[in-house]
Amino acid sequence: MKFLIFLGTVRDSTPPNPPRLGLRVAKACLAQIHQGDISVELIDPLDFDLGSIFKPHFAYARDIAPAQLQSLADKIAAADGYVMVSPEYNHSLSPALAHLLNHFGSSLFSYKPSAIVTYSAGQWGGVRAAVGMRSFLSELGCLPVSAMIHIPKAHEVLAEDGNFLASVDAERWTNYFSRSFAQLTWWASAAKNQRNEVDPHKLVPAFKRDPSQRNSPSRNSE
Repeated sequence: MKFLIFLGTVRDSTPPNPPRLGLRVAKACLAQIHQGDISVELIDPLDFDLGSIFKPHFAYARDIAPAQLQSLADKIAAADGYVMVSPEYNHSLSPALAHLLNHFGSSLFSYKPSAIVTYSAGQWGGVRAAVGMRSFLSELGCLPVSAMIHIPKAHEVLAEDGNFLASVDAERWTNYFSRSFAQLTWWASAAKNQRNEVDPHKLVPAFKRDPSQRNSPSRNSE
């Protein structure tokens, strides 16, 4: 199976200190989920030039979409599940993560599971961001599994390479990560098997014309 880990930060300077705390969390996720026949790739928003004017991937004709957007769209479509790593901004998910994900339609993500991973330099671990992420990811169609990962004071838990620091109980933290990723891989396997049996996009066609396709029936639409 194939998984993508989306890193939800573009901050690469001090403050905060240490910079790019989320990268440690993403690397920890890579290490914890990369087992057996599972392949995992980290998607870092710093690797993408999204321009100053918002234009999502689905607004382009396929043959003229920017190469970076098309490449990531293909990876999203080919993936079996997603891990979303985000800090908390004003009780919500990272603007960098939302901006990147908003470039792609739900038809690429749908009928696959996701896992929510939040972190902070403080005591809450980004847990309040996770509340909104459930709705956000559900709207994308990649329903989040129930077990989430929250890492308070992440700089006191993880080293720069994503390994657990000697000062923490690595076994307990590994078990904590494993609970979420076990759910993710179980649901991803089940969803992949079912997609191989029945193409969900033929049962429920994607909305690709305009937002009014989502509207409920009314007298004015008859």
